Amino acid sequence: MFVGSLIFLFLIDEIAAIIGLISELAENANIHMVYLQTILKIIGIAYIAEFGAQIAKDAGQGAIASKIELAGKIFILVLAIPIIKAVIEMILALLPS
Repeated sequence: MFVGSLIFLFLIDEIAAIIGLISELAENANIHMVYLQTILKIIGIAYIAEFGAQIAKDAGQGAIASKIELAGKIFILVLAIPIIKAVIEMILALLPS
């Protein structure tokens, strides 16, 4: 766990640069920042859940690892609801009535 945290600390500058680039591209494409923030949160949850599940697997706790993965998937689904809603509304607006 310590080594994983240490690696993350070394990569924080690169992660910040990637987030900055994605934010700049979203602004140029006129994408609402709420959607970008949500997507970044989803990516963060996915990485944290995977990290936690790997730690549990390394400790020999496979059942706990699967529960961590399930919780991460549920959190991602909850955060994705506004994006899914917006996509469905856009599709419905394009369809002829």
